[in-house]
Amino acid sequence: MSGRTKPETEGVTLLGNQKTKYPTDYAPEVLETFINKHPDNDYFVKFNCPEFTSLCPITGQPDFAAVYISYVPSERMVESKSLKLYLYSFRNHGDFHEDCMNIIMKDLIKLMDPKYIEVWGKFTPRGGISIDPYCNYGKKGTMWEQVAIDRLTHHDLYPEKIDNR
Repeated sequence: MSGRTKPETEGVTLLGNQKTKYPTDYAPEVLETFINKHPDNDYFVKFNCPEFTSLCPITGQPDFAAVYISYVPSERMVESKSLKLYLYSFRNHGDFHEDCMNIIMKDLIKLMDPKYIEVWGKFTPRGGISIDPYCNYGKKGTMWEQVAIDRLTHHDLYPEKIDNR
């Protein structure tokens, strides 16, 4: 059987909706999920979000980043349009880079209960310094808990050469 049944996509309301409203501040309530048809397979889903913006909580100046979200789904998966709107909701939200990445990760854990997830923000420099917070989580009591520890302790062993920011 190919495609998706109506029950498998129940709760997905934003995809295909031509009257999309963009949130003006942090809005985790826009996130939607759908059923993972392959929960018995472990596989990564990766989102690359090169146009993330938020505000500095002190100065109100904009911060720009590429955000990478990778996760191993369990029973539910995040719907991409709702994720786009959610990430857009940070546009007028004032928080430090590290806080934004941890908030995103925790909201997605609460939403989907994934086996594993990591969120990495690569912010463009402001004041001559860039900040690249990385956070991850592996479901407790599973092999993914150890994967999280390993990836966290080794995630930047071979740092990228940065010549474009």
